[in-house]
Amino acid sequence: MTAEHPLPLRAVALVCTLKPSPAPSSSERMARQLLDALARHDVRGDLIRVVDHDVKPGVEADMGDGDAWPALRARVPGADILVLATPTWMGHPSSVAARVLERLDAELSETDENGRPLVEGKVAIAGVVGNEDGAHLITAKVFQALDDVGFSIPSQGVAYWNGEAMGSTDYNDLPETPEAVASTIATATRNAAHLARLLAASPYPAG
Repeated sequence: MTAEHPLPLRAVALVCTLKPSPAPSSSERMARQLLDALARHDVRGDLIRVVDHDVKPGVEADMGDGDAWPALRARVPGADILVLATPTWMGHPSSVAARVLERLDAELSETDENGRPLVEGKVAIAGVVGNEDGAHLITAKVFQALDDVGFSIPSQGVAYWNGEAMGSTDYNDLPETPEAVASTIATATRNAAHLARLLAASPYPAG
């Protein structure tokens, strides 16, 4: 690995909007901006709108009976960086985001030969949008859950936008990205790529 040829990385973005495709989604816009910014650090990324898939409730890796989570889950340990994007609903993450976090709980029992979670050494960042307060609380909830199952959180690893309280403008309606949001996207992705490369080159020690 050199500065001219950095270690290639992969990212996967789980978009937790409540709107099925092809409806416009502010959360998807934020996720795509995060992926675009990661691409500037030689990180290739894919995006999944979770609500388009039949993810069953539960805390197992596979809940059976047509559960779509196993196929989605398979792409998480294969990525170096997880991007989780959620809207703000009543001050909390969406129910789709809550379901994703519940399903990721199974990663605690999915371990390698040294007893480490398969996502240990993977990096996670978040994107939060909404025209109401709640971004800080959502970030705390999301990062606590992701840390619990083994993800590492980089410095300033979240980008968020809060519109006017009780307003009707969504992030997707903005003609351009506010400078403060663009700056936090740049910081979160730069730090995520840096941390992911460090962990790929020097994994956490086995217990």
